[in-house]
Amino acid sequence: MAKNYTPAVFRQNSPITDSTRVLGMEAGKLPPQAIDMEEYVIGAILLERDAIDEISDFLKPECFYKEAHAKIYQAALDLSLREDPIDANTVTQELRKKEILEEVGGAYYLAVLTNKVMSAANINYNARIIHQKYLQRELIRISTDIQKSAFDESTDVDELLNRAEQGLFEISQGNIKKEVQSLSYLLAGVLEEIEHAKDTGILSGIRSGFTNLDRITGGWQPTDLIIIAARPAMGKTAFILSMARNMALDHKAGVAVFSLEMSSSQLVMRLIVSETEIYKDKLRTGKLETDDYSRLLEKIEVLSEAPVFIDDTPALSIVEFRAKCRRLVQMHHIKAVFIDYLQLMTWTGDTRGNREQEVSNISRSLKAIAKELNIPIIALSQLNRGVEARTGLQNKRPQLSDLRESGAIEQDADLVAFIHRPEYYGFTEDDQGNSLIGIAEIIIAKHRNGAIGDVNLKFKPEFAKFVEPDGMMTLEPITLDPIAYQSKMNDQSDEPEEAAYAAIPTSFPPMMSNTNGSEAPF
Repeated sequence: MAKNYTPAVFRQNSPITDSTRVLGMEAGKLPPQAIDMEEYVIGAILLERDAIDEISDFLKPECFYKEAHAKIYQAALDLSLREDPIDANTVTQELRKKEILEEVGGAYYLAVLTNKVMSAANINYNARIIHQKYLQRELIRISTDIQKSAFDESTDVDELLNRAEQGLFEISQGNIKKEVQSLSYLLAGVLEEIEHAKDTGILSGIRSGFTNLDRITGGWQPTDLIIIAARPAMGKTAFILSMARNMALDHKAGVAVFSLEMSSSQLVMRLIVSETEIYKDKLRTGKLETDDYSRLLEKIEVLSEAPVFIDDTPALSIVEFRAKCRRLVQMHHIKAVFIDYLQLMTWTGDTRGNREQEVSNISRSLKAIAKELNIPIIALSQLNRGVEARTGLQNKRPQLSDLRESGAIEQDADLVAFIHRPEYYGFTEDDQGNSLIGIAEIIIAKHRNGAIGDVNLKFKPEFAKFVEPDGMMTLEPITLDPIAYQSKMNDQSDEPEEAAYAAIPTSFPPMMSNTNGSEAPF
């Protein structure tokens, strides 16, 4: 649908026009333009009423170099939006109604443009050239602004880099277009995926390494934005590191971890503790037994082969994140990206101090990046304090409304999962008397493309790792049997849930405690 544009090329003191013309004068050249093709496109639109439908999805009024052409094209878009006929007469009336007819050259100029065109057969080709010229002018505008600011000694370099990245990001985002695909073409691709899963038993997505979680999700799916949320000390970072380790070592899938909260050395220490199961205090002090040191060297050699890439840039902007992800996909063929955590990312655009709008822009951009790169993006998120205010075993379970800035995150995410450890709140047994010690519930509260449900994992706080419950360790291909998982947080019926959870163990023996009796706050 068309929208009411105020073309930048003819706004007073327009940065596009001014900076572009300044650079053009300095270089002795005119800015990139294609006036003759602009005339052809406008004439074709006035000649054939449906011609505008071929180009309106990518050609905007600001793409025109000549101000009069931009205003005429906007008038044609307005008529198209109202589904009115488009020809020289109706556009003339529309311009007269806006009191700008004389500014564009009057009815005579419209007649001249119409007479220059014999047919609209080549309108798409000409329109794309106009669009390319517009992109060239935009690049000139941004580079000129950067050059001018770079010469200013008072300019903050970090801010200038952010502005440059944001400008290039907006241009590239606006230039990403995908053609319409027929259902028959899409069906062939989906059928191929289904047959592959049927013949091999291999999930369509990237396996997390946790069997029952993968049964529900089918693996983390390409293009999905997955939100993993929990209160502090529930093990969010430990959970994504456990998954990153499983993906990279067990399934040979390259992964990237963007840590905005912890340094890369801290993450590596966690991976070593998790893999070796040597207490962190021993590693920090170097008080290792002979067996410990041998195991340390053995596991480090294993970890060194893992295709895991860590970036610990603080306050990472969405522009920088996208650029790094694109390089990682191109150079290292990564299959999944983890973010720790979403609320620490920054948005370089103008949100007028509105944090909720900033998070909304970030989550929407993360989803767009996942689609562009065809990979799943798994982002951690904080929960608000609503969980702490509630009492009772069931009431402590997180809900979608507990998400910070929940409106945007919940809307953009393809899957939202919560980590819940009842033991943290002092609950050691459930209503049936089953032990809750060491149990971590992964609550899938939203799943746009599949079932919701709960999965129990075993959490080892002394090693900051999540593992399969006892008896569930397997690396064999998963058979996708028709288990109907239902989430207890969304269940409003009185029917027992035992059948739905028959395959998921709910009771485990007590876990090992730390040597000093404390629980690591992961």
